[in-house]
Amino acid sequence: MSAVPRSEKPVGRFRRMLDRLSSSQEELESEELREEAETSGCTRIGDCHDRQVVTVTGTLRTVTLRPRAGVPALEAELFDGSAALDVVWLGRRSIVGIEPGRRLIASGRIAMSRGRRVLFNPKYELKPLGRE
Repeated sequence: MSAVPRSEKPVGRFRRMLDRLSSSQEELESEELREEAETSGCTRIGDCHDRQVVTVTGTLRTVTLRPRAGVPALEAELFDGSAALDVVWLGRRSIVGIEPGRRLIASGRIAMSRGRRVLFNPKYELKPLGRE
């Protein structure tokens, strides 16, 4: 037996095909999102730390309107295959194009709130729907 872990061994075409056939749809989507984050030059959400300025990409899982201190706040959960973070737009009830299943790129400073990563009022770019 070699000392190289299985995930670091060279993988042939047949092995990749078997892995894809035995993986669930969620695992396949997570892998695709991780690859997209790497190729676009964005930081993986799982690698983000408190107070770090980052650019991340992923898919919006949920979008909710949740007031914070009496001010409307649109909250969305962004997932990139490695982890999730909350994206919060303060003072907004809705934003055209911000909906579950939409892919986007967001930039800003990470904050930690109740043990979760949060981006407040980030700069963002919606990805075209046709690419999905």
